[in-house]
Amino acid sequence: MKRGKVKQWHIKLEKARSWFSKVVNAFEVTMLIAGTSALAILLNVNIVARQFFRAIYFIDELTQISIIWTTFGGLSYAVRKVRHIRMGAIFDIMPHSTKKILILLICAVSAAVMLSMSCLGVFYLIKVAKLEQTTPALRIPYWLFISITPVGFLAAGVRYILTFIKNIIDREVWLSSEQKGEYEDIQE
Repeated sequence: MKRGKVKQWHIKLEKARSWFSKVVNAFEVTMLIAGTSALAILLNVNIVARQFFRAIYFIDELTQISIIWTTFGGLSYAVRKVRHIRMGAIFDIMPHSTKKILILLICAVSAAVMLSMSCLGVFYLIKVAKLEQTTPALRIPYWLFISITPVGFLAAGVRYILTFIKNIIDREVWLSSEQKGEYEDIQE
């Protein structure tokens, strides 16, 4: 392949990654803001209701929905911002070539696990939908509660794939497609 075609391919790949990243970023931030806000409002309303009136019977279900949606909606956000559990102390003392191999392996295995969990989530979602199970208080189909699960795992899997690609293309070690594998300078 000629150098110009490689450069064009690289530019197209970067534009596609950037567009996809913006769409997923908007989804992640929306899930986190909406879920956290809903959780805070619901819990405060329930506290006030318990003090002055009676507890609102369906608040617990809405709180559970909020927690599930925030957790799985924000899963890929944690991958993108490298806010998940990792062995940073061990990783940081390794030589560059070992880090590069290890990060590629970590990304590949993590992407495979996330995508597998997404598939299992879809199968579970279908199974729950067939059971026609509903929540006790609101009588909402239970599958709506957990519909975010395969989506969150899929988005996290794609984030790991993007990180894998970024590490293949770039010589530096990238912990995510947006964050290099080095300590950030802390400004005091």
